[in-house]
Amino acid sequence: QVQLVESGGDLVQSGGSLRLSCAASGFTFSTYGMSWYRQAPGKERELVAYISEFGRTTRYADSVKGRFTISRENAKNTVYLQMNNLKPEDTAVYYCCVPRRDSWGQGTQVTVSS
Repeated sequence: QVQLVESGGDLVQSGGSLRLSCAASGFTFSTYGMSWYRQAPGKERELVAYISEFGRTTRYADSVKGRFTISRENAKNTVYLQMNNLKPEDTAVYYCCVPRRDSWGQGTQVTVSS
């Protein structure tokens, strides 16, 4: 059974940084690409970042390029999202996802105050 557990969300001031973590279990982590999505109140869920199985390929939403970095540690079955220079518009619930399995975590709240 796939389990994805996100952590690291918090309330931070504009310009601050956070690192989100997603601990995965129940599948062979190193054989799947991983994604982070986010959903702000009243908005559709959007793709934030993607990383391929061994981290050779990454993709980012235009709105976070240059500020967010996705990475992974296959030995720890964990994917990360380093978020720098946070803005109020980054406020959302952030979800970890295994796209090929359509599996999702419960989400972690990130709130950026101006």
